[in-house]
Amino acid sequence: MKDKVILITGASSGIGEATAKLLAAKGAKVVLGARRADRLEALANEITAAGGEAIWQVLDVTSQADNDAFVKLAKDRFGRVDVIFLNAGIMPSSPLSALKTDDWHAMVDINIKGVLNGVAAVLPEFIAQKSGHVIATSSVAGLKAYPAAAVYGGTKFFVRDFMEILRMESAMEGTHIRTATIFPAAINTELLNTISEPGTAAGMAALYEQVGITPDRIANVVAFAIEQPEDTNVSELTVGPTVQAW
Repeated sequence: MKDKVILITGASSGIGEATAKLLAAKGAKVVLGARRADRLEALANEITAAGGEAIWQVLDVTSQADNDAFVKLAKDRFGRVDVIFLNAGIMPSSPLSALKTDDWHAMVDINIKGVLNGVAAVLPEFIAQKSGHVIATSSVAGLKAYPAAAVYGGTKFFVRDFMEILRMESAMEGTHIRTATIFPAAINTELLNTISEPGTAAGMAALYEQVGITPDRIANVVAFAIEQPEDTNVSELTVGPTVQAW
């Protein structure tokens, strides 16, 4: 982990924030990207004050130019990129009958296109150096279908398929790019705040209050994946509460 250059999208809160703090404490150089400049600056300052290394840049994952600039920032400051954690996402779940089509398109743009743009930005670097690690946040909704999560789950099913094929093609092409896909269950983050449909919001809030776990649990799993030997690929990790809720 020490001195690895690790890019984190969706770094301003929740899983991204917790992961940034943990990896920096373990000696990584973290590059933080998200849309909220004030949160990124505060997080970078906190990490630096604790003795870690962190830089940040406002990042809209739906923009390829922003993703390219994010990777360039890491290269310019630290000379290389070792890991990218594609963590940005939203979860405005609702029944299809609610016809929240703006939410549908926003989930596709951020949860799917955000992953595509991040990989497109970093892949040339990883191919050239014949090493690199791509980690992405999917969801248990990317493993099993849930009512009110048709579109959200669809975006997360996509992430699983995309990451598995990235792993397979890397092995076939000899580029030595590792992948890890994280499948969180009920994690207490700001994702719940993106649900605008009252019935779904109330149901999810009740569930998370009962069984939700903290984002640092996911941060530990991300660290575990990164810390494996370079010839070891941990491709899929599911993390959730120990009670029967999913």
